[in-house]
Amino acid sequence: MIFLDAAATTPVRREVLDAMWPYLTGEFGNPSSHHSLGEAAANALARARAVVAGVLGCRSGEVTFTSGGTEADNLAVKGIALARQATEPMLNRVVISAVEHPAVEESARYLERFHGFAVDVVPVDGTGRVTPEALAAVLQPETALVSVMYANNEVGTVQPIARLAALARSRGIPFHTDAVQAAGWLPLDVTTLGVDALSISGHKLGAPKGCGVLYVRGRTRIEPLVHGGGQERGRRSGTENVAGAVGLANALTLAQAQQTPAAERVAALRDSFIGAVLSTVPGAVLTGHPTERLPSVASFCFPGTSGESVLLELERQGVVCSSGSACAAGSDAPSPVLTALGIEADVAQTAVRFSFDSTVSGAELEAAAQAIQTAVASVRTLGRG
Repeated sequence: MIFLDAAATTPVRREVLDAMWPYLTGEFGNPSSHHSLGEAAANALARARAVVAGVLGCRSGEVTFTSGGTEADNLAVKGIALARQATEPMLNRVVISAVEHPAVEESARYLERFHGFAVDVVPVDGTGRVTPEALAAVLQPETALVSVMYANNEVGTVQPIARLAALARSRGIPFHTDAVQAAGWLPLDVTTLGVDALSISGHKLGAPKGCGVLYVRGRTRIEPLVHGGGQERGRRSGTENVAGAVGLANALTLAQAQQTPAAERVAALRDSFIGAVLSTVPGAVLTGHPTERLPSVASFCFPGTSGESVLLELERQGVVCSSGSACAAGSDAPSPVLTALGIEADVAQTAVRFSFDSTVSGAELEAAAQAIQTAVASVRTLGRG
């Protein structure tokens, strides 16, 4: 099997599992317990928090562990907007881009439905990029928060986050970025990026599902969504997943150490793969920005096919990929991300995404490109029949 769906999830790295194992077995204490077993867990949690803070270039107290990227996005969007509205009722607007992950988009819509917020959507250009000019056009005195993802999970387009964040902050507006897909491939230093909040998910990095991180700048007010024992400095109650935090910190450290060489190697393989597909599959269309894109994502539309049919044919040939975001699997509607790029609905439904981890080989991508040529031709032939 050639696995080309790493944007959906990645296997747990052996080093990560080894780091977690003690906290799944002998060192199983609750970090809130005041005995030696609990203190050992609390110390492990503190070390994991410090490791994550070191990668992000922030203070340990600015790191909140969550159950994943979705919870981190929800906490950032809802928590910051509600906290600002509580002290300044006039702040009743949130800004998101047209290509956000559902975790951000649905959080904004929740604020709209239940808390009276207006949602302003920044359009993207045909490559999926938000320009500072487009963002400036929608900012209002009432804007409580801006959330624009660092890199898109469907087409791989990378946003000019530092420029967008600087614009928002010049207006006194907190800026959140969903960095779930960017982590491991792009720089995450929050001072350089200039963001006030940033979300990460462990299972995109070789950690298990069920662990994530939200960075929140120290002076940024945030309303908790989960109430109870006041863990995570009151931002997120519930007994902490110590093993998950340890695993995420370990995975993030490994990814950070390998980031530059891995990104360069995979980007070169990606470009060769894109060239092979575009040159051998008639009518294939690359989606997303041609150069400002993740090293790990190549997505195409294959007009005259069904994306789902191409997926099935590719899996029959041993290539596993996806038709877009795993979070939207099962939906018959065209991808909102692709339609936001100006792609017609019938063409958007022919989309297939190929996403790689750092271990992908040139031989695997050469074989995949050949399989794509065969699969698309086969689906088109069946369609004509």
